[in-house]
Amino acid sequence: MIDYINIFYLISAVCFILGIKKLSHPKTARNGNTIAACGMLIAIITVLYQEFIITEIMDWNIILIGMTIGAIIGLIAAVKVEMTQMPQLVAIFNGFGGGASAFIASSEFLYKNDPSLIIMFSVVIGTLTFTGSFIAFGKLQGLVSSKPITYPGQQLLNGIIVIGLISLSILVVFNSGSINYFYFILLLSALVGITLTIPIGGADMPVVISLLNSYSGIAAAGTGFVLNNNALIISGALVGASGLILTQIMCKGMNRSLSNVIFGAVGGETASSSEAQELNIKSYSTEEAAMIFEAAEKVIIVPGYGLAVAQAQHSVREVAEWLEENGKKVLYAIHPVAGRMPGHMNVLLAEANIPYEQLKDLDEINSEFEDCDVALILGANDVVNPAARHDTSSPIYGMPILNVDKARTVIVNKRSMNTGFAGIQNELFGYDQTIMVFGDAKDMLNTLLSDLKEL
Repeated sequence: MIDYINIFYLISAVCFILGIKKLSHPKTARNGNTIAACGMLIAIITVLYQEFIITEIMDWNIILIGMTIGAIIGLIAAVKVEMTQMPQLVAIFNGFGGGASAFIASSEFLYKNDPSLIIMFSVVIGTLTFTGSFIAFGKLQGLVSSKPITYPGQQLLNGIIVIGLISLSILVVFNSGSINYFYFILLLSALVGITLTIPIGGADMPVVISLLNSYSGIAAAGTGFVLNNNALIISGALVGASGLILTQIMCKGMNRSLSNVIFGAVGGETASSSEAQELNIKSYSTEEAAMIFEAAEKVIIVPGYGLAVAQAQHSVREVAEWLEENGKKVLYAIHPVAGRMPGHMNVLLAEANIPYEQLKDLDEINSEFEDCDVALILGANDVVNPAARHDTSSPIYGMPILNVDKARTVIVNKRSMNTGFAGIQNELFGYDQTIMVFGDAKDMLNTLLSDLKEL
């Protein structure tokens, strides 16, 4: 019977791998999600069968209550959470995943008196993932300052906490599982999750989310070893590995190391008001912008978090369709770290049924700006700041950016002149070919479309 159980676990693992593979392209992503969900269903049924039918050690009532609560939470989240809130939802789910692993490992220690290094590992990683994810949620939701929160001796404190965690874990394992030491491990793990996350600014949230996602997978894999569950080991390893790969991609997109993201506190610097006043800002109306679009032949749209906040993805599609109907070429430039989570802009634009073929990544689109008539920036800031190329004092120096300043005309839509997540002024706004159209992105695009139709 155990052989059959492992076969079903293997089938679920294959479904996870195929699902991740299909998630790599928008055209197959929906099917990939369905396949992965089927794999999870197979794993859950297999676990329940193994525990209830074979070992007969689980309580149906407790399991049904837990499944009902989880299903209700998941259903509410699926229906109520808007696309613009996906980063916050992912952060919370990362936290729940880490918390679940920590609870399971803790129960093995407390009720089975089974101290081991793998249990301590799962508890530490799961708990710090839980608290760190909710700090990330707070930063994304505006409940916690999106700027880095730093203080003297911060890294020293983190180092002391980590050493304390290692020492206490060894004491628990080799000292017959002292309960008091274990409680200190829980407390310090929760604390280090907070102290590692609060110094990271809003500009680095895409990296933090993918890293915490990896942590949750690693904690799940550790818990799989604790429970001797092959499906949990495989799925946790897949999540951990894919999260680390995505983290590396995000760091490459910013031309920064992971250590710099975690310890660099980018975003603490803010531009002075005098610097903002030095820019020669030219503010245009939508009517004036419409005339520029009417004369253009090639338009590149650069979406940013401002578009997401305004929920303007459908409006930008309508403007693009009008431009295309009038013989103009329209492309979308997607920076790897645009928005607040990996793939944020791709998801929003896909929701508006914008053809995937028009979405171009950094390497594909940058050469297109040189013969572009109009580059329309919708709420993007740091990813289009030319200071990243030449200003060695800038915190974003060296970060690959979209070369929007190569376009003949740059139209920037922003609510105000506030700085982006990196907390620095964007010199692009003062360039000769740059004009500003202030206001909510959705309202601006709707008005622009009306003005275009009147021409």
